[in-house]
Amino acid sequence: MTTGSIPPAGKRNRGAPSGVLDSVRHDGSMIRVRAAGLLLTAAYLCFVAWLLLRPHYAAWVPAPNLRPLATIRSDVASGPLAAARRLGEGLGLLAPLGVLLPMAGGRVDVPAFTSFARTVFAGLMVSLSLEFTQTLVPGQLFDVDALLLNTMGVAAAHLLVVPGVRRRLRHRRPPAPAPQPSPAAAGLVP
Repeated sequence: MTTGSIPPAGKRNRGAPSGVLDSVRHDGSMIRVRAAGLLLTAAYLCFVAWLLLRPHYAAWVPAPNLRPLATIRSDVASGPLAAARRLGEGLGLLAPLGVLLPMAGGRVDVPAFTSFARTVFAGLMVSLSLEFTQTLVPGQLFDVDALLLNTMGVAAAHLLVVPGVRRRLRHRRPPAPAPQPSPAAAGLVP
């Protein structure tokens, strides 16, 4: 068995504590986790598209916001409750992708920065695609601050959840067996 391989279900360490994440390490479970991650990601993206790409019929539509932080400043100026609600909506809209995208990737042994960079970049691209697609829908406009808030939400969710879950999954692996010395190295062969 190599260092990075998963032991078969019958060969697990019997003394290890069992928990919610224990089933992820069983033989073939990573495929099911990845499939569930892909399905949940697709379902969530369909929900977000439905939510954001509905037409808004209004008598007056403001100009698109292309200046960074302009909408955020106006939200903060409108009062603390309104600002918290609007900023929370922006941060929370795509935040589940910070967890779902690494789950869909299905890899446990990825460097933390690589996983973070991939996830944030994918979240940025999803947010950018949604913002550009919104310009085709009546009453919807491009807002650069929505792009910033959505991307920060993906980054925050990833940093809060994924490193801890991956650490727990890595520690659930049984230790690799110590290499056996060859007979020649031990001085047993003439």
